[in-house]
Amino acid sequence: MDPSASSPSRPLWRRRILYPGEPVMRLGRWNVSWLLPLVLLLVIALVDSNTAGNVRIISWIVLVPGIAAALCGVVVTSLFGAAAVGLYVLLEQARRYDYQQGAVDFWLVVAGGLLAVLASWLRGRASDLLKRVEDAADATRLAVLRPIPPGAGGLDSASAYLTADIAAQVGGDFFDIQPSPHGARVLLGDVQGKGTSAVDAAAALLSAFREHGYYERDLATVAERLDIRMRRHNRYTSELGHQEERFATAVLVGFPVADTGWVELVNFGHPGPLALGGSGGVRALPEGDGPPLGLVGIGAGDARADTPRVRRVPFETEETLLLFSDGVTEARDKGGTFLPLTDRLTEGPLDLAPRAVVERVERAVLAHTRGRLGDDTAIMAVRRTGRPDMGGYPPMPPPGITRPDS
Repeated sequence: MDPSASSPSRPLWRRRILYPGEPVMRLGRWNVSWLLPLVLLLVIALVDSNTAGNVRIISWIVLVPGIAAALCGVVVTSLFGAAAVGLYVLLEQARRYDYQQGAVDFWLVVAGGLLAVLASWLRGRASDLLKRVEDAADATRLAVLRPIPPGAGGLDSASAYLTADIAAQVGGDFFDIQPSPHGARVLLGDVQGKGTSAVDAAAALLSAFREHGYYERDLATVAERLDIRMRRHNRYTSELGHQEERFATAVLVGFPVADTGWVELVNFGHPGPLALGGSGGVRALPEGDGPPLGLVGIGAGDARADTPRVRRVPFETEETLLLFSDGVTEARDKGGTFLPLTDRLTEGPLDLAPRAVVERVERAVLAHTRGRLGDDTAIMAVRRTGRPDMGGYPPMPPPGITRPDS
């Protein structure tokens, strides 16, 4: 048989008719989905030929095209349907059964073959539709959670995203690294709520971060621009008739170009990151001391909420920074107990490589919840590589672009 049907170079009609969807059975590179119905066909014929005339095993041959419809394309299913009818007629004429069924069994086998061909065709159409839906979901996921190049911003990084809805592949959690002439900027956050509107809000925040994170010198200005973008997004959606306004908790971290022994951090009501390694072991960085993005400035009089301040936090060269959404801190087991993340990180030796850290946290979350996530979960770990990355651009942006209008 032909190799895998999933090859993108295969003409559409061959992928839809001969091999719809991903091959169910493989042998190396080869699609052997036809093997099971063929074996079943031969077994039924062999057993029927070696049984007494009071047993009509041949009637079971109607199962062959049905099995082929679940595994093969329309043409292959048609061949098995024709083979089932032909073999039935051959054995019916060659053998003497105590209970002759005549035309009843014959038309049952014919009808079973025709229905199997129809089922195979419908399965091919459903597979094409599912593929288009998956492609659209992948495009959405890449718009929000684009791959981060190795060493981006002079940082070794790793990340993981666990969705509560497996089919969705992406939710309201978001993260990215933006190299800039002023040092690398790291953002991780969580949009309140679920659904496509939360994904839309996350995409809006990331687009603002990727622009202002590069151009703006001061991290406080980047933070201000993110909040403005969230409020503009809420206004836009309200003008479209959506009454529910979104907000997002987030952590914004700035790594200076030179290793100064500290990082800058702005926390919009988000769980505090953890610094791993160095002299502090596992050290918690400041929790969110300000309102989430989209709620800054809301209030009246003394209750007016201000933009969270930029903190300079000691951070040693050999330390790894672990950021995560509340899907980690609020992960519960069957009894409702929260995940003790710090305990899990201090159990045994801790590999500080970002990939190892992320995998350890991911395993801890899945083991604690037994794979039943109650919320989307974003995990990111970063560590300096010792090779500053200015983003591949001149050290200063052109005049007039430094502070684009909001």
